[in-house]
Amino acid sequence: MHLDQISAVVTGGGSGLGAATARKFAASGAKVAVLDRNGETANRIANDIDGIAITVDMADPQSVAAAFTTIRNKIGIPRILVNCAGIGTASRILPRSGDLPIEGFIKTLNINLTGSFVAMSHAAKLMAEAAPLNEDGERGVIINTSSVGYEDGQIGQCAYAASKGGIAAMTLPAARELARIGVRVVAIAPGLFATAMTDTLPDEARAAIAANIPFPKRLGHASEYADLACHIVENTMLNGTVIRLDGAVRLQAR
Repeated sequence: MHLDQISAVVTGGGSGLGAATARKFAASGAKVAVLDRNGETANRIANDIDGIAITVDMADPQSVAAAFTTIRNKIGIPRILVNCAGIGTASRILPRSGDLPIEGFIKTLNINLTGSFVAMSHAAKLMAEAAPLNEDGERGVIINTSSVGYEDGQIGQCAYAASKGGIAAMTLPAARELARIGVRVVAIAPGLFATAMTDTLPDEARAAIAANIPFPKRLGHASEYADLACHIVENTMLNGTVIRLDGAVRLQAR
């Protein structure tokens, strides 16, 4: 599938990996809908790339449904969905305080996992209505964002690892199910990337993180995630798999 002149949706597109992906797709000719809970950042990216911005709460299925209605009305049926929206949480199963973090666990799953599933469902429904784009009968591509934490989850990351593990686990069954309508499903599991969260760390802390990465010995760039997303769209044989994008890092227990 070629990006030129087709519609794409990027959740979490107002910053980080999502913003880089939105910019990459737009530079390749796609019309991009930037979805984010922060309307200000979504608007800034959308204005930069001549796309559209939609404020959305990924934990609210009705908010997601309304966003896809707007997308169809404004830029047509999306052929690409990239789910980058998510939160990173850290809390132990049994904190020293004795306060059990049940609500935080549920919130993390609702945003990261359920939100991705709901967006995937709405995108697939619209894609099924569209005509095939090539001789393979391809109608669309869905890229979900997992994390190396689903395999290498550290202490305090149960909620985050569970949410990202769920994304990884649903990749193959989703790809098998949506094959009948010509829609591919792939997950990217990023490692340690330079994001707004790591930007706030002291230089010493960033250097210590990078030192644990075999090669290259640096944090990943958001543009490298975007490059992979672009390649997945263009390479029709990539389907039903989870791709680690991590410089061979394996996270330690803490």
